[in-house]
Amino acid sequence: MRDSLYPDIAARRHGLMPLDGLHEMYWEEAGNPDGVPALFLHGGPGAGAGAVHRRFFDPEFYRIILFDQRGAGRSRPHAELRANTTPHLVADMERLRLHLEVDRWLLFGGSWGSTLALAYGIAHPARCLGFVLRGVFLGRDRELDWFLHGIGTIFPEARRAFARFLPASQRHDLLAGYLRHLNDPDPAVHLPAARAWRDFEARCSTLLPNRGGGTDAGALSLARLEAHYFSHKMFLDAPLLDHVGRLAHLPAAIVQGRYDMICPAATADDLAAAWPGSHLRIIPDAGHSALEPGILAALVAETEAMKTRIA
Repeated sequence: MRDSLYPDIAARRHGLMPLDGLHEMYWEEAGNPDGVPALFLHGGPGAGAGAVHRRFFDPEFYRIILFDQRGAGRSRPHAELRANTTPHLVADMERLRLHLEVDRWLLFGGSWGSTLALAYGIAHPARCLGFVLRGVFLGRDRELDWFLHGIGTIFPEARRAFARFLPASQRHDLLAGYLRHLNDPDPAVHLPAARAWRDFEARCSTLLPNRGGGTDAGALSLARLEAHYFSHKMFLDAPLLDHVGRLAHLPAAIVQGRYDMICPAATADDLAAAWPGSHLRIIPDAGHSALEPGILAALVAETEAMKTRIA
């Protein structure tokens, strides 16, 4: 499944960056210290970055930079919602760029990572070399409604289990019901809700069945932060498509699974139509996950192709 990825490599250096009086952000570097900087943006919000994400990039060409967004992964405090918004994350990226003395970097992100890449690029276009985006999510109302409700047209049993986790009196508003459970301080309340949210998303994320799994800590940050961002319409001040023209001069590769049920292909098509010069690549036998064979191979191919476009 992962034969197309580059070999596993260790982080060359890493650290925890204080952001304010509350948050510390984990970051790491791998690959060529003198290479072209490439920033990996994880999804969720709340999913966190991992060692496998270094492997989408040629370590001899790229200076590979990963970080865990506020509340996610190895950043502290875990699953924290205070001072956790899209503008905070964009500012964190810019602080990291300055800390690492990067002039411009390639942005690589999927799902929520694509949203954050676009939000950063629109705010700081002069600091971007280009974009590799996967499973595009623009944070629009209809995309949020699809995740919570519409996806049941394809995965009725998964959506039914997701709804039935909540008491019957809360099922009329799934997001509010899950927020109530996920933000309860008692682990006996918030952890089962986090697992239910995580498993629902996992079951809908791949072309072939995926039963989910993972740690409770990962489930909590994913579910709590996703519900938090969903309830605030992703903290986007304006529709991203309204401002994507600021990026029109930059190269962009968009990789999209045809049967992506988390972020349907129509969204990627909307972005490509609004971005002259972007390249949309539809993978005919894939869903949402970056580690599905066709998507994985296409993403590696696009980071290879970017070598000649951004060097």
